[in-house]
Amino acid sequence: MAISRHNLQTILMPLAMVVGVSLCRPLAGLEAASGNMLTPLLIASMLFITFCRIDIREMRLRWIHLWMLAVQFVGAVVVYYIAELLFGVTVAQGAMICVLAPIAMAAVVIAGMLGANVAPMVTYSLICNFVTALLVPPMLHAFGNGSCTFIEIIGRVAPTLIAPFVVAQLCRWLLPKVAGWFASHSIISFYLWLFSLILVMGRTTLFIMNAEAELYVEILLAVIALVLCVAQFSLGRWMGRFEGDIVASTQSVGQKNTIFAIWLSLNFLDPVASIAPTAYIVWQNLINSHQIWKYNKRKVA
Repeated sequence: MAISRHNLQTILMPLAMVVGVSLCRPLAGLEAASGNMLTPLLIASMLFITFCRIDIREMRLRWIHLWMLAVQFVGAVVVYYIAELLFGVTVAQGAMICVLAPIAMAAVVIAGMLGANVAPMVTYSLICNFVTALLVPPMLHAFGNGSCTFIEIIGRVAPTLIAPFVVAQLCRWLLPKVAGWFASHSIISFYLWLFSLILVMGRTTLFIMNAEAELYVEILLAVIALVLCVAQFSLGRWMGRFEGDIVASTQSVGQKNTIFAIWLSLNFLDPVASIAPTAYIVWQNLINSHQIWKYNKRKVA
């Protein structure tokens, strides 16, 4: 019996995660051989395809965006102090960064696959990353072991978020037929995301294997990441009931730019804290797989 496209998507996501875990060493070698540019290139490409669907006139700031920012920054401080009181500074830093990390680049792609209105998400992605670049440096100075700058953070997010958005909007203006073709073939972004998921899972697995931390600390950080992942997805879902787009809100609050969070942890926090956002990668992709499975099941029914 032929497998439908929806069922194929459901199968491919967990399969991609298994492949990434199984081939972690050669995948890490492939990423290193590309100068660590392969994953950012894949993310930028899939965002370009998604952004070709966005009419800039539909983008506007909404009240829920401000509440999401409050969850990100106020929530990060609250989580830090609670975790520090219970478990110490290293675990507190790991917990904080799981909340402080901005919305994931791929969140817009996943939300689009789940039927969300992606224009408000693109607006929030741009605002969130700009505010992150402004507020994260003083927060890392207060709660971390080092300091970064606005320019350093913008330099991390601009190539994979801002550049694809600008190029996509120029394409819509100058080459509307090309932009229209990409917009009507947005399924391509799903397969690009699958490949990037394989690479990210490979790097994640190898990182955890090579982590120099006591086992109980690793387990504790992974469990806290799971709790925070479920809590943020749930909170985003609750907030979305007031806005009218549950999917967009769920992805905006719950799906984090974990690669960026790991970079912050390794460079400006206790490196052991990076185990938390590393584990968050696994949890959020399991949740995404489940969401897409449920969505496809309802769509086929």
